[in-house]
Amino acid sequence: MASRVLPEIAISGGGPAGLTLGLLLHKSNIPFTIYELRQKPTRTDLAKPSGMLDLHEESGLAALRECGLYDTFLSLTGECSEAQRVADIHGNIVYADEGELGERPEISRHALTNLLTQHLPPNSIKYGHKLLSVKPDTKELDFGPLEKRPFDLLIGADGAWSRARTALTDTKPHYTGTQSITATIPAISSKYPHLSSLIGQGSFSALGLRHGVMAQRGPADSARIYTFISTPDEHFPSTSELDKLDLESAKERILRDAKLLGSFGEPLKELFSASCAEESKMNPDLTTLPIKPLYTLPTNTTFPHNTHPETAITLIGDAAHLMPPWAGEGVNLAMWDALLLSKAIISAFEQTNGEPTSFLAALDPLLQAFETEMFSRVHEKAEETEANGKMLFGEDGAMAFKSFFESAYGESKP
Repeated sequence: MASRVLPEIAISGGGPAGLTLGLLLHKSNIPFTIYELRQKPTRTDLAKPSGMLDLHEESGLAALRECGLYDTFLSLTGECSEAQRVADIHGNIVYADEGELGERPEISRHALTNLLTQHLPPNSIKYGHKLLSVKPDTKELDFGPLEKRPFDLLIGADGAWSRARTALTDTKPHYTGTQSITATIPAISSKYPHLSSLIGQGSFSALGLRHGVMAQRGPADSARIYTFISTPDEHFPSTSELDKLDLESAKERILRDAKLLGSFGEPLKELFSASCAEESKMNPDLTTLPIKPLYTLPTNTTFPHNTHPETAITLIGDAAHLMPPWAGEGVNLAMWDALLLSKAIISAFEQTNGEPTSFLAALDPLLQAFETEMFSRVHEKAEETEANGKMLFGEDGAMAFKSFFESAYGESKP
């Protein structure tokens, strides 16, 4: 007797959104395939320092509980405390806490990736697959010379420049007005004890003149340094010709220019300089300053509900609602999306025993309800993120951020 055909469920993107959704479907024995652009990470790759993510109770943590991974997650959260320090442009601490009132535990991005992937079934992720186009009429996903795959349901979890998004809307991300430079200092306590003492064991933000130098502690006694430059020029790296300079020369221009970090104090200049030097040691091929524009989707972004009768397409995470990191909501909203969407898919699957045509018919109203709820839920977080960005990158971001924390947690305890 021929086996029953089940719907082809494709998840484009193997970040936190796609991995969380895949794991939740797996727990309900629903087959799926995740297509991920990057090559499969090795143990060495996942052991490298990476950015930290703070997970929130109603979203990221709720998804991990549903995955059955909350207790394991807690064992991976000791690398960055919830402590906060805020400094002015001279490095003077204007606010500090020890994270005693925090409820958002931190985990490294690599640790979260590893936690989710190691609980997925073997071969459920196809690495090195770049989605080039979606063809609903032929129910086909085009991965170029690698392969073309049929699909019944496509979930676009493929980030800022999502190809799945183009099947539903022409909306594209726009420039935020901020350029970002990311670099890592490994073993900061032994290499730069004075800088380690400055930034503390959690998160650090030195703000002013519409710029910022921020840091987060991470694995292997590392610190991830984020330098943010406000400029209306989306193409600032090229129009300023920073991208034509070698890394050392570009760094020196940033440090000398009064319109950039030239007016910042020596401790912060040294933090930026050390991060560039250490990043170049870890990545010998890095010859220019790794400065990139940050992008966002409009705060009121929606996309039309897919009405093709033989396929279903939807978006989650950055593909649906890209925003900068000023409220720490990106990964949390992505995992929240995955949690709620999984419930819709599981419900439709159970109603129809997974028969493809009936499954899509049952899923359609559930998908529409999910999208409507997501738009409403995300709109509030997007507006919060936008407001936080204006606060952080004003003329006196340090005092504005100090007031923000004191209104939430009480007076500083330096």
